[in-house]
Amino acid sequence: MPNEPSQQTHDEVLTRPWGPGERPPLADLLEREWLVTNGLGGYASGTVCGAATRRYHGLLIAAHAVPLGRVMMVNNLWEYLRLPDFHTTPFGGVEKVDNQLQIHGADHLVEFKLEAGLPVWRYEVDGFELEKRVYFGYRHNTVYVRYQLTKGSGTARLKLKPTVHFRGHDDSVSTALCAPTTFTAVEDRYEVTCDSTYPPLRMTLDGGGKPGFTVHGERISDVIYRVEESRGYEYKGALYAPGHFRLDLEPGQHATLIFSTEPWELIRAVSPTEVLSAEQSRRRWLVEHAAPAAHTGLAAELVLAADQFIITPVARVADAARAQAHGDEARSVIAGYHWFTDWGRDTMISMEGLTLTTGRATEAGYILRTFAQHIRDGLIPNLFPEKDHEGLYHTADATLWYFHALKKYVDHTGDRGTLRQLLPKLRDIVAHHVRGTRFGIGVDPADGLLRQGAEGYQLTWMDAKVGDWVVTPRRGKAVEINALWYNALRLLESWVREEEGDAAASGLTAHAEQCREAFNRRFWYEAGGYLYDVLDGPDGKNDPALRPNQVLAISLDHPVLDKSRWKPVLNVAREKLLTPVGLRSLSPGEPDYKPRYFGDLRSRDAAYHQGTVWAWLIGPFVDAWMRAYPEDRAGAASFLSGFRRHLGEACVGSISEVFDAQPPYTPRGCIAQAWSVAEVLRCLVKTAG
Repeated sequence: MPNEPSQQTHDEVLTRPWGPGERPPLADLLEREWLVTNGLGGYASGTVCGAATRRYHGLLIAAHAVPLGRVMMVNNLWEYLRLPDFHTTPFGGVEKVDNQLQIHGADHLVEFKLEAGLPVWRYEVDGFELEKRVYFGYRHNTVYVRYQLTKGSGTARLKLKPTVHFRGHDDSVSTALCAPTTFTAVEDRYEVTCDSTYPPLRMTLDGGGKPGFTVHGERISDVIYRVEESRGYEYKGALYAPGHFRLDLEPGQHATLIFSTEPWELIRAVSPTEVLSAEQSRRRWLVEHAAPAAHTGLAAELVLAADQFIITPVARVADAARAQAHGDEARSVIAGYHWFTDWGRDTMISMEGLTLTTGRATEAGYILRTFAQHIRDGLIPNLFPEKDHEGLYHTADATLWYFHALKKYVDHTGDRGTLRQLLPKLRDIVAHHVRGTRFGIGVDPADGLLRQGAEGYQLTWMDAKVGDWVVTPRRGKAVEINALWYNALRLLESWVREEEGDAAASGLTAHAEQCREAFNRRFWYEAGGYLYDVLDGPDGKNDPALRPNQVLAISLDHPVLDKSRWKPVLNVAREKLLTPVGLRSLSPGEPDYKPRYFGDLRSRDAAYHQGTVWAWLIGPFVDAWMRAYPEDRAGAASFLSGFRRHLGEACVGSISEVFDAQPPYTPRGCIAQAWSVAEVLRCLVKTAG
């Protein structure tokens, strides 16, 4: 990165432009969330008002190697401002009064915004104005909370009380507090330790006048996490507060509270001000090096949102060791925050938007080569579990998306060296699929179509499962699986021909032609004027449910569907599936259609792919639309317009995983999803101009 980045800036995103004297509704602040990540999979996140409503809300969720994985280290920070008249006002977080937790974040908040993708709060209390920022040191488990007194007459005192509940990332809030807890202090360095399970939490203050820490170990019981309750999980737990920090601020003065699991030498190596400056420079660099159409506005915000998902997978030490042995680096993609890890399918679908559109092609190569190390029996992993070294391979499409991602990478970079390195693995993948591999994945020699399915498994992207109930099993010959299979065959055919000649590619040509002929003969559903979703199901029948999966038969580099049927399919999809924030996963009027995604786990998963809108699907739809209607760039761009409003709700500055299938299209699921951000960003750039 350049040492002297330019001063080019981009738009800020505001939750709402509150006027002087206005107070935002508490509901708005509880439903809007923020997210800051560290490039390792760790993060900080919470509601705008400071109340923790999810088990995943905290100021430091640190990323460590397996078997520890990601861990909750700092849950919340209760904040108080004492004015010169000694009146103390809570201005952020919560406070326990008469055994009840009271939320104070809305009382004095006058502005919340993102600057270069980082959250900034501005509070006003009786003529004093206080600004707060949260940021990480990039690729470090160190978070900084910076306060600056920007307005006031006299000295103000801050009291800051951190609360902790050391636990695994996905552990319930009802998990018992770690005990016994030890607090140690050496000069201005403070540590909270529990046992050998978790690393010490290190805390210190930088700046301000008369800093100090008052020890008063306090257990806070019956803390309610309202979103966990609404989702049917354990929602009541306890926190531990080891004490509180104090410091004085004069007008114009700033101070920073630091939380970390890093060694003290690293924490002290760079000042908080230097870290903030470096992070701001890094973020300017990200925007400046993205595609020109992404230098301003909504696309620029999504460039910064994209950065949150690209990680060095510190959890899997072997990935880094293997990469370094080859003079390479390991990279992966977090599928979504808060609860997803890195998933093969999501990574390959997201890669173009997250890396190539943003000018990070080198990291795209790292991602492809990292996943290549995990190919087993012709498959890449579906996902890597939170606390495990090895991936799970129950997916029929992730490996086929790998071909798609590689194609985009090679076209963008011209990196034939990586292509040649991976070519033997690609040929082995196709060979496994032709003769059959795990989970019933294999080509039917009768028609050349790819079938998949095993009892108790969900192998396509429509993968909801509750206990033993696979909600949308889609066993048989799924439409998008065969569109991806044909695309993979054609891509490998062209690569082999370029490297080894026509004779070497002839077998692939034959497989591709057989697949295409059978696809167009068998998948067309004449009565509906669109494509069957699945052929040859377990009952021997074809499934005519109207779903968005068929769009991939048009959108991929090598569309398997005859051109004469593109417009009919797209017109049906536009009429029945398209919404302002993506495509419905099932058409209204279908027997299993569910208009809302809410309730406990069983209720949500019953609706997950049965109508619920998925933002990522707008990408294939835009691609298909521009292929069928190449003159209608403006129309394609209009399909993205609903996301502008969405950036001010849910996770401010990012795009949610899913939405309800009917107005007002309430955002649901993960508050920030990799393929949602990637596909909207990619299509914004593609339709620009």
